[in-house]
Amino acid sequence: MMHFCLKTLNNVDCNSLKTYNYLKMIDKKRNEGVYQEERLVAILDFLKQHNRITTEQICTLLQVSRDTARRDLVKLEEQNAIIRTRGGAILPTVHQKIQSYSGRLKTVSEEKNKIGRLAASLIHDGDRVILDASTTVQACAKHLNADDCTVITNSINLAEVLSNKEGIEIYLLGGKLEKEHRFLYGASVIEKLSSYHVDKALIGVVGISEHGITIAHEEDGMVKRKMIQQAKQVIALADHSKLGSTSFYQYAELSEIDLLITDRLPNQAFCDLLDRNGVELLVTEQDEGKG
Repeated sequence: MMHFCLKTLNNVDCNSLKTYNYLKMIDKKRNEGVYQEERLVAILDFLKQHNRITTEQICTLLQVSRDTARRDLVKLEEQNAIIRTRGGAILPTVHQKIQSYSGRLKTVSEEKNKIGRLAASLIHDGDRVILDASTTVQACAKHLNADDCTVITNSINLAEVLSNKEGIEIYLLGGKLEKEHRFLYGASVIEKLSSYHVDKALIGVVGISEHGITIAHEEDGMVKRKMIQQAKQVIALADHSKLGSTSFYQYAELSEIDLLITDRLPNQAFCDLLDRNGVELLVTEQDEGKG
């Protein structure tokens, strides 16, 4: 009969899992068989602690075949409990409500301001840059002091911020207005972007992980993808809470980013991930220490 196997998988100690006692009880009842409902509970408990699970981990943890593991994931996906990925699943962080742009502006953290200030210092006189519609990039715009600089953006708020600065020429991309989040998107924006070739693109990210660069809204992601394609150097801005996070729509591979600016030094595993993908790292707390 099929039964749960209590063992260590991929350096994850089952004793650290909330499911351990539950699995131990089920293992004693191996002769009664294991029902799908019980497996689904165990999978969700694992995901709540580790954010993602692979098909191989399910097979090892629950002592089931790959076909059974896949059927369990399909069932959980039908219940909107997970998002299936290649080779496993993650929790559906995309379903968390995204705060409105105006709401996010009111709560722009000191961390984002520091990231924006450091990013602005990398824009030099005469640079041609693309700035996206994120609040972290808007923080960069507030600190921008370069002269004879050309800025292309799809953000209404950001264009307004820059309009008060001399020495900056602004191109506002026209398209369909996303009213809540205050950006322009659509085929006309992407088509117009293809005409521009710039020195730098500054992109705010919702998620950056081994799954690439991700965001909650597909229409915003498609514009960001084109921005990345048109720049010689791509600079991603993300506070520490976004590192290792995966959202709904992937618009770029990690290797497409040249530089990541964040507010705290990531753990070694994340630093190694950046190294493998050729991404340079700048940390605001380290930059301040040099001063």
